[in-house]
Amino acid sequence: MNSNLQFELTWDYRCPFARNASEHVIAAKSAGAKWDITFVPFSLTQAHLDDDQINVWDDPNYSADRLAVEVGIVVQKLIPESFEKVHLELFATRHDHAKDLTDVNVIRSVLSSQGVDEALVFDAIEDGWPREQFRKSHQEAVDHYGVFGVPTFITGEQAGFVRLMTRPFGDSEAARSNIERILDLLRNHSEINEFKRTKIEL
Repeated sequence: MNSNLQFELTWDYRCPFARNASEHVIAAKSAGAKWDITFVPFSLTQAHLDDDQINVWDDPNYSADRLAVEVGIVVQKLIPESFEKVHLELFATRHDHAKDLTDVNVIRSVLSSQGVDEALVFDAIEDGWPREQFRKSHQEAVDHYGVFGVPTFITGEQAGFVRLMTRPFGDSEAARSNIERILDLLRNHSEINEFKRTKIEL
């Protein structure tokens, strides 16, 4: 497959499968995969709200719920060289260390551990533009591609929700192969709409 792949990948830090997909992508890139990848924020909370409920961006009760993803948005925009490390650390904080990403102190600890200026990040969140970027990215994914969850891979006009059951654990070649297989299915095998194993055997 062409190594110069362009694709998008949705994320919400609460999902372990989004963690798996992000780890695969970043492991392969770290080992030299020449991919143009955009990580797209998506709100699982919003996806599960009823139509008559206030959306997560306009309801102040969800400010803590949005916090970790908004932090990711800020780092991706303002400090892109630190994004992948912060991105993985936020996932690890939630899924490996079982810490609460709605806790500001937990988030500050993650940023500090990665050498990121906490004040810069929180000032940006206070300005409000990360929330609006979150809203825009989520809604565009829903309206244009029919995205309903994470992780969803998007390439060209094709989008697919994919659950990788394993983590790469440093195997960058397996990571690259897994991601390219997913993208090949999306790009070249539209006749396959749904494939789900009846049993999980790892």
